[in-house]
Amino acid sequence: MGLQTIQYLFFLAVSAGVYLHLPRRIQPVFLLAASWVFYALASGGYLAVTLGVGAFSYLCGLGIAWKEGAHKQAFVRLGVIGSIAILAFFKYFGFLNTVLPLPFQVVMPLGISFYSFAAISYLIDAGRGDCETERNPLYYFLFLTFFGTVTQGPIPRAGSLIPQLRAEHRFDAQRTVRALRLYALGLFKMVAVSDVLGMVVDEVFGTWQSYGGGMLILAAVFYTFQLYFNFSGYSELARATGLVLGLELAENFKTPFFATNFSGFWSRWHISFSSWLQDYLFMPLAWADTERLTGGKLRRLPPEVCVFIVFFVSGFWHGNTLPFVVWGLLQALYRVGEELLHRRLGKPKKKAPAKVLWAKRAGVFVLWTFSMVFFRMGSGNGSVGACFGYLAGMVQGLSPARFVSEAYTAAYNGFYANSIMVAAYYAFVAVGLALAIFLDYRRCFGFKNKGSEVMVAAIPGWRRQALYLALVTLILIGYILQNGGFAAGLGMYAGY
Repeated sequence: MGLQTIQYLFFLAVSAGVYLHLPRRIQPVFLLAASWVFYALASGGYLAVTLGVGAFSYLCGLGIAWKEGAHKQAFVRLGVIGSIAILAFFKYFGFLNTVLPLPFQVVMPLGISFYSFAAISYLIDAGRGDCETERNPLYYFLFLTFFGTVTQGPIPRAGSLIPQLRAEHRFDAQRTVRALRLYALGLFKMVAVSDVLGMVVDEVFGTWQSYGGGMLILAAVFYTFQLYFNFSGYSELARATGLVLGLELAENFKTPFFATNFSGFWSRWHISFSSWLQDYLFMPLAWADTERLTGGKLRRLPPEVCVFIVFFVSGFWHGNTLPFVVWGLLQALYRVGEELLHRRLGKPKKKAPAKVLWAKRAGVFVLWTFSMVFFRMGSGNGSVGACFGYLAGMVQGLSPARFVSEAYTAAYNGFYANSIMVAAYYAFVAVGLALAIFLDYRRCFGFKNKGSEVMVAAIPGWRRQALYLALVTLILIGYILQNGGFAAGLGMYAGY
């Protein structure tokens, strides 16, 4: 039960309707029960693992609260190392099983990376004194398993979310309108853009050897947008979920494709994860005393080394196959190379000619799309060799006639077998993608990356109503396109 499904819409409506009318003391109990029901339905039954991670980190948190000095830090280290070990076991069991065959199988629980990172940040913040240790297991487990964030984030921080969970929440019309705007935008991005783009992406990446360069380039670009609008759409659905219930969740994406360098890109992309890496990996590395390791020759690691380590680690976090490691190395090279260029040539001027800025944005997008080939192949258990084969294929067979033919064939043989539906599919992709990019453009340059719902609210009168109508229409058509096209009738609702 993903956040973009019809099932979830009913689940949220019922949950909010009950929650907002309960007595204050019962509200967190109900919300925790609803979160566990949601996770059990969404994950297919891995709630025990989630509760195990939560119980372990909760007990370590109690140890932090009860102890002082070295004993306090011992509980921090125990909690962090234990949480990482549990996460690593599930993430890399497949690799371990190939090296040392085991007599059992393990499937990675849904969202384990997100709630494990939330637990780690809580333990470190509690150890530093940046947040209070939570003695009440009700609020701690609710912080860790809240159904709006447990499966795909954003990664919550205890110091921000737990105080909100303790407060009483009632229906608020203005807040609910904000939530509905965000929900419509998030649903549009996921259903009408990301999921529809994924239809061609899956077809081409699954049989990439049979396609020429033009189609391979198109599929790589489509995947870049598919992943972005999936992540950002989900994040807006999560924020909408929080708003309906009276909770303010952090924004996770702020128009990253309009960044002019990778420093700016990563400050706008998956912000909760990027800031987590900044606070709990980069800063400790940057301030670590390395004199013992270097024999007194080096007290601090150079910032470029810290940046490289952070992005290398991020590759391991994203996946358990070798292409993800290469993807992480590419991000490290992009950022370190950028820093070295700035050191040698000086930082770029804040105000540069528009042509220069757009050229930089194009460069960032091309390099990011290049790296996304490794990300997509890694997601499908592809090899590094296949990734380089795909990239080599992007410069071969660049014929306009072949491109048009293969674009038609990919949709016709892949999922429609109807010429009218193939034309309708690509027309819909063009309209949906154009609208999504335009909304990001308007948010970036017209509203300085304020919340998407703020941008929509500022659209005057009839234009805003027209946008609402367009979003709803495109969402419905998106559902239809993913369920066999218009010839399949309204059976699309059966799967949602």
